[in-house]
Amino acid sequence: MLSEQELFRRESLKKLIDYGINPYPASEFKYTHFSSQITENFIDGQSVVVAGRLIRRKIQGKASFASLMDSKGKIQLYFNRDNICPEDDKSMYNDVFKKWLDLGDIIGVEGKVFKTMVGEISINVDKFYVLSKALKPLPVPKVDKEGNVYDAFSDPELRYRRRYVDLIVNESVKDTFVKRSKVISSMRRFLENKNYIEVETPILQSIPGGAAARPFITHHNALDVPLYLRIANELYLKRLIVGGFEGVYEFAKDFRNEGMDRTHNPEFTQMEIYVAYKDYKWMMDFTEEMLEFICLEVLGTTELTIGDNVVSFKKPFKRISMIDSIREHTGIDISDMGEDELREVCKKLNIDFDNSMGKGKLIDEIFGEKCEANYIQPTFITDYPVEMSPLCKKHRDNPDLTERFELMVNGKELANAYSELNDPIDQKERFEQQVKLAEKGDDEAMLIDLDFIRALEYGMPPTSGMGIGIDRLVMFLCNQPSIQEVLFFPQMKPEKWETGPNKEDFKKLDVHEKWIDILYQIGYHNTDILLDAKATAVHQKINGFRKKNKLTIDPIKLEEVNSWFNSKSKH
Repeated sequence: MLSEQELFRRESLKKLIDYGINPYPASEFKYTHFSSQITENFIDGQSVVVAGRLIRRKIQGKASFASLMDSKGKIQLYFNRDNICPEDDKSMYNDVFKKWLDLGDIIGVEGKVFKTMVGEISINVDKFYVLSKALKPLPVPKVDKEGNVYDAFSDPELRYRRRYVDLIVNESVKDTFVKRSKVISSMRRFLENKNYIEVETPILQSIPGGAAARPFITHHNALDVPLYLRIANELYLKRLIVGGFEGVYEFAKDFRNEGMDRTHNPEFTQMEIYVAYKDYKWMMDFTEEMLEFICLEVLGTTELTIGDNVVSFKKPFKRISMIDSIREHTGIDISDMGEDELREVCKKLNIDFDNSMGKGKLIDEIFGEKCEANYIQPTFITDYPVEMSPLCKKHRDNPDLTERFELMVNGKELANAYSELNDPIDQKERFEQQVKLAEKGDDEAMLIDLDFIRALEYGMPPTSGMGIGIDRLVMFLCNQPSIQEVLFFPQMKPEKWETGPNKEDFKKLDVHEKWIDILYQIGYHNTDILLDAKATAVHQKINGFRKKNKLTIDPIKLEEVNSWFNSKSKH
């Protein structure tokens, strides 16, 4: 069912068509300028053609002001009846502009640039064209003289579901996504300057590998085999290092069938890079350099605000081992502990665990609960226990540890890197240990990728690899509180579409059928909404709608509306 405003707009649409205007023309509209070009480089009397969305109108008889928004900004329009309609026929102004255009319509205008008496750069419109009629009204916020904002389009669920509306009415949202694009461009430029090669690897994989995560599974009908959406692109990129590339990277869409919160989305973007003949110490230096470069290029500074904290991305970053970090924040040395001892530590620290967790997972839980949140400034957590890193080379000084780091920023992981394991025998043994964890119930344990082991058997040079979460990086650089704010279309439950009123519910209140559709159109989509209103307000709205739309039914009496509210107690 359509609202009153939607019905009104459809009527305007019909009138435009009857007048001879195609509200959805097929031909190209050739504009000469963006709004920003006009306002930043003012030339009095300059002829311009612009196109965009009508977002404000102030009609003042034979002269009116409006605002047009395009992809670069806003500009004021001045409509003069006699200028637009120099002949006797004034209908383009009196009817098309004043009556049949609505806020949200997309129009093109021709005119000359000038400054108003108060100094605002504007376009004196000579001609205007309807390019797309908007049939739904925009939820345009209202601002009073004191600057207070009312009716803002701020509900997160509505904003994420209707990102197209969010981008129109909330200017800062578009700025965030422009900055996201610049972050990716800057990172790509940094990597290109190093002469590394951007590649593409399979998204559908027969074996989900490269991370400890639960995959999404599907079925390939032609091959009659199960396939998985990739959880990481690591194993394919390392195959390319085996093949002889010095350095490869990929901006990848990865998918993990796990929980959702303000820092996790099941579909996310990360950049993974692998460079031959390097180790994790080199990669720490590389990561510092890259992040400092991006901050300076995108933001012009390495100092930025994230929530309540001021964070510096100026290198060098702090470095501390995981075991030292746990010792620092808990007072417990876990370096020589086995599974049973680690479970006792978890009990002592009130950390939840289950019997499927091996040594690596238990250590990860301790670090996550007691240490992670303390690292606000960029910090490399290094030298993870071997059980936590099945794809990572053992530490050169301690075989119980691995050459791995995670970069922590504002209490969250931003990047993860290894000196990559290139011993095929060791790698196979690590995979077999993962199988044992899976048998114990760990649904995130890795599967054995025999082809990857075969690739290692041909020889992979010493290599360092790193993955960095693009979504989280943008969150930090744009000071956004949740990952949903930096994704155009975050994952959400399917929307429940309203197809019309549940007439049986209304009939239970003794609402006559002739009023049910009208109630729906004026906003009373169900009986709960109706009964939360006041009878007098409902009465006025019904009769106002009837009068405005010239319905051929008698006005409803207040007594009849009151009877619906009284019926509530009967049922």
